[in-house]
Amino acid sequence: MYYPFSWLKNLLRIGGFYVIVILIGLYFDALAIAIAFGSTWLLGFYSWHMYRFNRWIWHSKKMTPPKVPGFWEHVYEGVYYIQRRNRRKRKELTRMVKRFREGSEALPDATVVVDSNACIVWCNRLARIELGLRWPQDSGRRVDNLIRHPKFIEYFHSGKYDYPVEVPSPSNVQKIFEYRIMPYGEDHLLLIARDVTRLTQLEQMRKDFVANVSHELRTPLTVLNGYLEMLPNTENVPPAFLKKALGEMRSQSERMQNLVEELLVLSRIEASSERVFEKPVNVPQMLSAIQVEANTLNKDKGHQIDFDIDASLKVYGIETELRSAFSNLIFNAINYTPSPGKIVVTWNRQDGHAHFSVKDNGEGIPEKHLNRLTERFYRVDKARSRKTGGSGLGLSIVKHVLTHHNSKLEITSEIGVGSEFSFSFSSELSVQNPSTGKLEKTN
Repeated sequence: MYYPFSWLKNLLRIGGFYVIVILIGLYFDALAIAIAFGSTWLLGFYSWHMYRFNRWIWHSKKMTPPKVPGFWEHVYEGVYYIQRRNRRKRKELTRMVKRFREGSEALPDATVVVDSNACIVWCNRLARIELGLRWPQDSGRRVDNLIRHPKFIEYFHSGKYDYPVEVPSPSNVQKIFEYRIMPYGEDHLLLIARDVTRLTQLEQMRKDFVANVSHELRTPLTVLNGYLEMLPNTENVPPAFLKKALGEMRSQSERMQNLVEELLVLSRIEASSERVFEKPVNVPQMLSAIQVEANTLNKDKGHQIDFDIDASLKVYGIETELRSAFSNLIFNAINYTPSPGKIVVTWNRQDGHAHFSVKDNGEGIPEKHLNRLTERFYRVDKARSRKTGGSGLGLSIVKHVLTHHNSKLEITSEIGVGSEFSFSFSSELSVQNPSTGKLEKTN
């Protein structure tokens, strides 16, 4: 606490001290000696307190000042008051910085602060994850040395930040980021990177959807329009031809309906943000239901279908997506294997991974087609695909489902021997330990 009259009091004390010294000197008739001795004592007294004050300021771990008399008490109290005030300010500043950092960490975008020399001053956690920055190792490094895409460098040095720029992520080229730069503080820039991969994918999906649908629907619509032009003159049309026309129109309309439904399924899978690590899927039960459907589809084919299923092997995932993947592979084997054939469906554990495969003894697929089988509307034999009612989307659906579940479709085939479509899920997706599988056969 500051006392307004502390200095005056101390001057009075010093004056009183010298009055006493002078009186003693006069009494003993040694005024000069008394004054010299008193001054020396006073100098030593203040030197000692200066030493203690210096020790307290620079070396003492205690913030509380020591007990001292007189003038020095006010000096210590003044310094102590300033220290407490600065400490409160530091605490307030620390709380403000903490709140700022917590708010920045909660931002849904990667955020980086750079100075006038393009050196990184600070970045949030999302920037470290998405942009591959390391903190504090990258503090002081130039941001254009870490994000080296030419389009970003041109944008960064142009100084024109009215519009953002879209550039692939430096840590994952499959992701597209929208970079936006804004002036921040004094000679600082705030770089915000937003993940627009989903928006880019949705836009591309929209374009692909329009292009693919317009192409794939052209043939069935042409067939329907051709027959419909004949219907007004049905009196001159033979009954057999009319029956064939109605059957063909129904077949083409069903093909269009299946095509639209599969396109919607594919779009829904590509746009899905559902987490795959939360819900367990009873795959054996799912495969049992698919087996019933396969038997119905197999009535006219007459294939021998063997299901080798581990009844205890369950995984985490999205049930609707996994059902689409499993059923597409099984139904494709039934549709494209010449009658009568043999198909083996396997679901078991291999090397700690949940493994699924569909193996047939069909005609096989030429090697040049294998890498393109998962493309949309890609067909090895277009005439045969139209005959079986295939849309060319089944394996594309399987590919996107497996990508969502961190897996990949493996295809092996040999002409005249057969084909095998398989994939595996990592051990982290397994729900429980394996047990003896169960072999089921249907003919």
